[in-house]
Amino acid sequence: MILASLTEAAELSRTSQPPAAMRVSVLIPVMDETCSLRETVRIVLAENAASVHEILIVVCVRTSPDALQVCRELEAAHPGLVRVRCQARPFLGGAMQDGFEWATGTHVLMMASDLETDPASARDLIRTAEQGYDVVTASRWTTPGAFRGYDPLKRVLNWWFQKFFSLLYGVHLTDLTFGYRVFKADLVKSIVWEEFRHPFLLETMVKPLRLGARVVEIPTTWKARIEGESHNTFWRNFVYFRPGLKARFCKRSRLRKPAHGCA
Repeated sequence: MILASLTEAAELSRTSQPPAAMRVSVLIPVMDETCSLRETVRIVLAENAASVHEILIVVCVRTSPDALQVCRELEAAHPGLVRVRCQARPFLGGAMQDGFEWATGTHVLMMASDLETDPASARDLIRTAEQGYDVVTASRWTTPGAFRGYDPLKRVLNWWFQKFFSLLYGVHLTDLTFGYRVFKADLVKSIVWEEFRHPFLLETMVKPLRLGARVVEIPTTWKARIEGESHNTFWRNFVYFRPGLKARFCKRSRLRKPAHGCA
């Protein structure tokens, strides 16, 4: 595991003790996944029954009828535990931002419904978060052979991108863009989020880092989805530079909502 911290922000460090009892709100956005969604929910619940407080399945107007049917089936099978909500904000980032606001647990687990975020790793993310970290994030780069079915060109560009931003932020993290993370709920609710598309995934790492969050990485694996299609185009990946650079050089006071003050 790789520990990364930029500063000792008072508001975050005072909450660094392990929680008495974690209650995890799991956020899963859904577009056109069915079998993968069922498997994701099954594994997360089977391996983390004592910690999962709720599973918020976030849908939108573009979610396919078949996927919606599966969402409703899961909600009926797990009453009070699985909830289906329709996002108000647009795109992936909007779905997650809405989910942050709806979450009622002590922690928020952000993951995908297409099995590209290995649901078996949720157990390790949650157990590590019990040690009191503000953010526990999964990395595809810490284990050889962790990528399966990843485009070779994108992999090379991804590696250089990770190196650039880890140097820029002065950390030893290896995967700042992978959206598979556990956060303290108070942290994500206190931050001003701006990105609506996939660059939001980088934003959820760099803004906590700028605010002095205690972040740790654990290894995971990645494999290409077996159903549905990616909604993040190749050229859109270059937009990730915007939130990465903006968060690094703006005043920290602008990263927090007014009611939460600043680091």
